[in-house]
Amino acid sequence: MAKPAVSRHDFRGLFAFYAAKARHDHRQQGEYLLARLFATSDNISDGLLDLWSERVAKLDPEMVGDVLCPRAREVAEGRTAYDHASDFLHALLRDLEQKQH
Repeated sequence: MAKPAVSRHDFRGLFAFYAAKARHDHRQQGEYLLARLFATSDNISDGLLDLWSERVAKLDPEMVGDVLCPRAREVAEGRTAYDHASDFLHALLRDLEQKQH
């Protein structure tokens, strides 16, 4: 199987970046929620990473950012919580699908 274009490490970096931002903004709840996503990102399935890679490869990067950034900000601000990084990724995929239609 080919390596997905987006790796677990990429998502760990995303969660770490937003957790650092939440810490800087003194948003303890958001920092905690992002740290939990960071910790669970090692367990994102290969199939889900492949699906994400396939979907985003076909899209304009700006569209992906328009979906990804608001979702990550919601978590950083403590307005949305996910039990696992895979849940976050599934939500992004749903958002992308809705945005395309």
